[in-house]
Amino acid sequence: MLAATRSDSIQTKFSKNMTTQRQFADNVVEAIREDENIVGLAVAGSWLTNEIDEFSDLDLILVTNQKISDDKSKMLDYARRFGHFLSGFTGEHVGEPRVLICLYAHPLLHVDIKFVTPEEFRQRIETPVILLDKAGQLKSILEQTEPKFPYPDYQWIEDRFWIWVHYALLKIGRGEYVEAFDFFSFLRMVVFGPLLHIKNENLPRGVRKVETQLSTKDFEQLKSTLPTYSKAALLLSLQHSIELYRQLREQLFSSAVSRQTETEQNVLNYFQQIRNSIDGQAIYS
Repeated sequence: MLAATRSDSIQTKFSKNMTTQRQFADNVVEAIREDENIVGLAVAGSWLTNEIDEFSDLDLILVTNQKISDDKSKMLDYARRFGHFLSGFTGEHVGEPRVLICLYAHPLLHVDIKFVTPEEFRQRIETPVILLDKAGQLKSILEQTEPKFPYPDYQWIEDRFWIWVHYALLKIGRGEYVEAFDFFSFLRMVVFGPLLHIKNENLPRGVRKVETQLSTKDFEQLKSTLPTYSKAALLLSLQHSIELYRQLREQLFSSAVSRQTETEQNVLNYFQQIRNSIDGQAIYS
């Protein structure tokens, strides 16, 4: 039986919210229980943190003796056994081709199924909950290993940030505002989201749940990087982005991170030229 006792109000709420996800997981367990190639099944994501709700997807980890992830047709065959399968595709776009991203009907549910071998199960970013463990192998692996969540490389960011800003200025200056919008989204996902999460003692999960996991001040600063569709608004958001980056760099980066001082100053001078072409106002003294 997968259901566990819930002793407090938070977990009771969690249990009610996750009815759809739990029922689906129960069905998967029953569908694979007699499959000789299956080592076990685990679940990750929001299931682990009591944050699951009606809008949550389900993150399953299917562990098999024989490797499945190198054959999409086999991945799809498994996925079709688990419910009313609508469609699915592999996760190369997020750097994880072992994940099959699926949509099921009755009820409509997004399910990510990660296909791994026992050896691959040893490498993880979090500790999943085991739903099926035929021979105790998954439990043993979790006891022998530690999760390692990837943290950003501050030097990698500093080496790129000012060149990225210059690129954005070129797009704004040329009037390619839609492409500039994509740039701000990239900055929030790769730089600001992770760094702000770290500042707030969270795991650096991009911009996930920044609305609830950042301080009010930090969230307001992040919102200031959201532009509207005009040259002036894009430049103002870029100014806010620079200010936010400088603050985070000062707060988080150690002295071991080599500052790209000359690049920074040259890019800021160019920024001033672009801004002056609009209103004649200098941004930085």
